[in-house]
Amino acid sequence: MTKFKIEIILYGSDELCPSCVHLPSSKETFEWLEAAISRRFPNQPFTMSYVDIQQPPEEIEKADFAKRVIDEDMFYPVVVINEKIVGEGNPRLKTIFAELEKYGYKAEM
Repeated sequence: MTKFKIEIILYGSDELCPSCVHLPSSKETFEWLEAAISRRFPNQPFTMSYVDIQQPPEEIEKADFAKRVIDEDMFYPVVVINEKIVGEGNPRLKTIFAELEKYGYKAEM
């Protein structure tokens, strides 16, 4: 079990990504991802944050990254763990789980 509490940040928007038609919204992806991580790594601490790229918080790092998502035309939602992009557009659970395991998270089936 991990000793760290990881923050997983999902950068998205109420507007669907123009290149991501037929995919769930950013908020739907946030809810789905939070549930999937909780099932895979039960009783292991993590926090999930949703950042609206159109109305970012005043927190400088999150506001700067939200601007980067727009400026670089990234496919959103963008999933970030410890400043590393681990998903863009249609995030893959396998990639996100693998990143969490690097921090000591243990899958429980």
